[in-house]
Amino acid sequence: MYLIRNVAVYDPAPRGVQDILIINGGIAAVGSHLDPQIPGIREIDGTGKTAVPGFVDQHVHVTGGGGEGGFHSRTPELMLSSVIKAGVTTLVGVLGTDSFTRSVENLVAKTKALKNEGITAFCLTGAYAYPPVTVTGSVAKDIVYIDEIIGCKLATSDHRCSRPTKEEIIRLASDIRMAALVSGKPGVLHIHLGGIGRKLAEIMEIVKEAEIPITHFRPTHMDNHLEEAVQFMQMGGWSDFTAEPDKAGDLYDVINKAGIQRMTVSSDSNGSIPVWNDKREIIDVKVGGMEPLYEVIRNLIVDYGVPMETAISLITANVAKALNLYPAKGALLPGSDGDMVLLDGDLRVDSVFAKGRLMMLDKKLKAKGAFEEIALDVEEGRHV
Repeated sequence: MYLIRNVAVYDPAPRGVQDILIINGGIAAVGSHLDPQIPGIREIDGTGKTAVPGFVDQHVHVTGGGGEGGFHSRTPELMLSSVIKAGVTTLVGVLGTDSFTRSVENLVAKTKALKNEGITAFCLTGAYAYPPVTVTGSVAKDIVYIDEIIGCKLATSDHRCSRPTKEEIIRLASDIRMAALVSGKPGVLHIHLGGIGRKLAEIMEIVKEAEIPITHFRPTHMDNHLEEAVQFMQMGGWSDFTAEPDKAGDLYDVINKAGIQRMTVSSDSNGSIPVWNDKREIIDVKVGGMEPLYEVIRNLIVDYGVPMETAISLITANVAKALNLYPAKGALLPGSDGDMVLLDGDLRVDSVFAKGRLMMLDKKLKAKGAFEEIALDVEEGRHV
């Protein structure tokens, strides 16, 4: 049980300086001068700090990504401490280009592990390839029967993808829609959109011709397709932008053109960042981190004057609404889950609560993953 006193609250709308009471994993009350009279409650002074909902990251390579540069270029699995330090309390795990040495089964297992370690986690079946890799042999059955799976990933318009046809995409989206209706899940078709071919034009045609609701289609990496992103949002679809702090200006321009109502931002954390030459030959592979998720939001606020409540929605309320999780996630309201980030006076991540558990306080981790102490010891060269 925690009582955070005198903190500037954005739920994500601004509510002024308030107290926040967290009990049994959820937010019990938000108000001025709360006096719960509960024995054993821990009080935390929030003076000078800002409380926002825990961040929701819907594109995370929790089992690692990469592999385009050979087996040694497979990126490592995500560790809980990286999630907490980034302020993320809910995430969606995905596979990447490599669905040969990475499997959906492993992805589901890692998702369950992260849940056991204290955060909220979901995942997607499928990867880049078509037909999608699955657990049960069916995308629809994966969504219906596996709790953690809320949709499917697919790559289009990319030189590494399987080049699915328009008819194949329609069939896949139709199966996902039916599974969503049966299971009560959002049923997202999370589309890695590359830079070749018809890009988003084919998806927009499918929406118009096949009459599949646009909300099932979730194109990502839209920071590389700004005009199409605006058009897709104006049609009622969600556009997801990969967090790149030096592209905050592009996000600012999109916000001014289309508003934020259908915008989300994700990190692509632990995925590979391949560097290609003009012959499509890989010359280097780097790994992405989760920190940019909030860094680009902070840049919008500090460098471009975007109001806190507008910018923070891109990684809180908007993502939660897109995934049918709001207001349990993405909000600081009575009845919401106890997922919260406290920002310091410089608007940097200071403290984190996940499902009511204190995970980080004053920038000091209070929780780590199952094997992180061993990993840290080996990394620092100490004998274990």
